[in-house]
Amino acid sequence: MEIDPFIFRLSIFILSIFIGYYVVWSVTPSLHTPLMSVTNAISSVIIVGAIIAGLAGNSDNEFTISNILGFVAISLAAVNIFGGFLVTQRMLQMYKKKKKDK
Repeated sequence: MEIDPFIFRLSIFILSIFIGYYVVWSVTPSLHTPLMSVTNAISSVIIVGAIIAGLAGNSDNEFTISNILGFVAISLAAVNIFGGFLVTQRMLQMYKKKKKDK
């Protein structure tokens, strides 16, 4: 009996959702900032791949699906990167000592 490749990939995707959920929610707050930095680095790699996909194709002035999806991937990864840096900066501000006024 042979397993349909779609069902096989769908089951891996669903398992990865559950594993990711439990891994993320079991992280202690002190590890959150380093993990945010890692996800920002991963998103920067996604932007490089999206730029390559967005510029793929022939030199005509028509848009292809790879151009459109590349632009969407660039936009979403950019929002993820900048939002991640804002959250990281905000969390690092929480660990700084407050200055006392005289």
